[in-house]
Amino acid sequence: MEKQEKIVSMFDNIAPTYDTANRVMSMGVDKSWRRKACDLAYKFYGKESIDKIVDVACGTGDMMDFWRSRAQKSNIQINEIVGVDPSVGMVDVAKQKYPAFNYHISKATQIPLEDSSSDILSITYGIRNVVERKEALDEFNRVLKTGGLVVILEFMRNENPSTLGKIRDFYMNRILPKVGGFISKNLEAYEYLPNSIEDFSTVENMQAELEAAGFEMLYTKSFSMDISTLLIARKK
Repeated sequence: MEKQEKIVSMFDNIAPTYDTANRVMSMGVDKSWRRKACDLAYKFYGKESIDKIVDVACGTGDMMDFWRSRAQKSNIQINEIVGVDPSVGMVDVAKQKYPAFNYHISKATQIPLEDSSSDILSITYGIRNVVERKEALDEFNRVLKTGGLVVILEFMRNENPSTLGKIRDFYMNRILPKVGGFISKNLEAYEYLPNSIEDFSTVENMQAELEAAGFEMLYTKSFSMDISTLLIARKK
């Protein structure tokens, strides 16, 4: 089985317990990161009416709900929110939780949307699971309107961790897999998480990749001991 198919199969397997494991492991702090991402994106975009927001690697749909609720708080009208994910298991959970959104079972490299059709495209904790990352970033650029935003939340690799960063790494490598494995009964899936971070990009490399794909960086910030990093870029 090729690497990308193996990752998708793993997410199919843990879909039923994914939300519970995530909330326990992040202690709910991911909610503040997601709120911040949405609020900043809406501020940068500066429009009161938005045609389409696309959430790639949408998983069980939580980020889509943050886009909806934060828009309501800011009196922003959204015509359509679309979730894209290759895992049928994850999307099935999302459809039960959020039936009002639209969904596509698809890879990040093959988004079934028209050119220049979307205002904002987000991918939260999913870009490191995309094997063909350059192709995915090119695809993000294709589906976004000129001036549209790509919003990335991710666990980035830190080559020179601080003392707090080393504590983070201990948690991610030693504690988190055991908690996630216990809840999901799939230790391998949650051992994949810290390994995927170690194999992933640094913040600087991710910024360079976005710029190479035709985006202009607007905002980069790491939160909570550099556990999570938010990047927002605009299509030129």
